[in-house]
Amino acid sequence: MTTDTGSTVPRRQLGRYLRQLREEARMTVKAAADALEWSTPKMWRIETGATSMRSLDVEAMCRLYRASPEITEALMGLAKETKARGWWHSYGDAIPEWFELYVGLEAAASRLRTYEAQLVPGLLQTEAYATRVYEVARPEMTSTEVERGVAVRLGRQAILTRAVPRALQFDVLLDEAVLRRGADAEQLERLVTVGQQPNVSLRVVPAPAGLYRGNMTSGTFTILDFDAGSEPSLVYSDSLTGALYLDKAAEVATYGEAWASMEKAALTEAASRKLIASIAEGQA
Repeated sequence: MTTDTGSTVPRRQLGRYLRQLREEARMTVKAAADALEWSTPKMWRIETGATSMRSLDVEAMCRLYRASPEITEALMGLAKETKARGWWHSYGDAIPEWFELYVGLEAAASRLRTYEAQLVPGLLQTEAYATRVYEVARPEMTSTEVERGVAVRLGRQAILTRAVPRALQFDVLLDEAVLRRGADAEQLERLVTVGQQPNVSLRVVPAPAGLYRGNMTSGTFTILDFDAGSEPSLVYSDSLTGALYLDKAAEVATYGEAWASMEKAALTEAASRKLIASIAEGQA
C-alpha cells in the first residue's frame, strides 16, 4: 500500500458529506465557491476527496451550509484524519502490508457481505477468541505483537456502532462448522448479541445443507459495497501470505451469485440465533 492510501479514505468520506450538505442547502458548486472566495476547481477537489482539508475550512463550509453544531464538530474531526494515515498504521507490523489496504476499504464501505467457513469474522471476535486465532495462525509473533494485533482487530469493530459516518450494514453467512470449532460460550454469546443489532444480519448455513455453493469457493470471502457514485463493489479474499482483490464486474457478479445461492441454504436470522444459543448452552 502506498503511504497515501490511509488518508484517501477519510478524504472521500468528508468530500461526500460536504457535497451532501451543499446539495441540501440548494447551492451550486460555483455559488459555494464564490461565497467562500475559493475557486471552483478547489471545490471539486474537496468534494471528490482529492485533497486534504483544514478544520477551519470545514467549519467555514458547514457554517455556509447551516449545518448543525454536532455535524460541524464531527466533520472537523474527520478533517484532521485527512492529513494522517489510517489509525491502524500506529500498530506497525502487527498488520501485514497486504491487509492495510483492506482495513481502509472496510472503513469506507457502506455494506459488507462476508462468508466464513473456518473462523468467526474478525469484526465479531471476542478478545479471547482473537488471541487464540493469532497464536495459532502467527506462532512467530511475540506476546506483545499478538496483543497489538488483537487491539487492531477489536478497534476495527467500531465500524459496526459508529455514528459518523453511519455504521455500515454487515451481512454474515457462517458455516455451522465455525460454531463448533474453537468458539467458546463467550464467543457464541457475542454472536447472538451482535446479531440482534439492526445493521447486522447473521445467518448460519447448517450442516444438513450438505453441498452448497460456498463449498466451491476458497472458503472465505467478503463483498464490499460502497455508497452509490463513490467506489465500485469489489471482492476480497485472503490467505496466510497475501490477499486477492477482484473488482471486474463479471468477477463481482459471480461472487454475488454465490452469495445469493448460499443465502437460500442458510437458516433465518432467528433460527440461526437459536442454533448458536443451543450450542453455547452445551459448552457452558
